[in-house]
Amino acid sequence: MELRLKEDELDKIVELIKRSGKRVVLLKGPLGSGKTTLVKAFAKDEDVTSPTFSIQQVYGGDIYHYDLYNAGFGKFMELGLFEELFKDGYHFIEWADEELEKMLKAMGLDYMKIEIEPEGDKRVYRMEDA
Repeated sequence: MELRLKEDELDKIVELIKRSGKRVVLLKGPLGSGKTTLVKAFAKDEDVTSPTFSIQQVYGGDIYHYDLYNAGFGKFMELGLFEELFKDGYHFIEWADEELEKMLKAMGLDYMKIEIEPEGDKRVYRMEDA
């Protein structure tokens, strides 16, 4: 599925994520494309910041936000964060790579992949279930 939306229309994507039943969401896109902005829209009243240096942030007790940009898959595994994905709640992972996708499949974890691409004052959101 592909949607072209402005930032104030992100509630449409939030509802699609909630209705999908997927608890792990991989967010891909270039720097500044709106990955963290999407998590902010999902978390609504929480003070969402990019976990680039902390690797993980937790909001409201059931929204987990990870950023693998600096750490990569190896550090994610080393810190035991893969096990976090089995906790109830929604898990948003920025900069997920093919290694993580292979591990998710091997462990039987369903996930949704959202690729975000800037396009003028909108963003193109390409979503697929895996």
